[in-house]
Amino acid sequence: MARQSKDTPRPERVAAHLTGLSAESRAAAYLIAKGYRIVARRFRSPVGEVDIVARRRGVLVFVEVKARNTLDGAAESLLPRQQRRIAGAAGAWLAAHPEDAESDIRFDAVLVAPGRIPRHIPAAFETE
Repeated sequence: MARQSKDTPRPERVAAHLTGLSAESRAAAYLIAKGYRIVARRFRSPVGEVDIVARRRGVLVFVEVKARNTLDGAAESLLPRQQRRIAGAAGAWLAAHPEDAESDIRFDAVLVAPGRIPRHIPAAFETE
């Protein structure tokens, strides 16, 4: 059996990454269909990442996309630690985009599962 170099990601990590990209694309298409404008995807900062930044009716929305085998499983996977990371990344977004500093802000989730229509949860969590 061939040894894997430490720089080569494990096959399960590659599969998870591709599943995440697919889920984010499905979530973005779903939000667009609901009237949202996608401002950014996969915004990364030193403190975390936001899957989708969107805008609708003057509200700036930071969206976490969760993909699991079931929608309930996806809902259960949005943990407080991730919520803090997303909030931190949102703060980094606002620092980098001062024009958005006065916007109303919301944290949503879009849950994705195979063979199911995505489930959008507006105001999925609050931050301090």
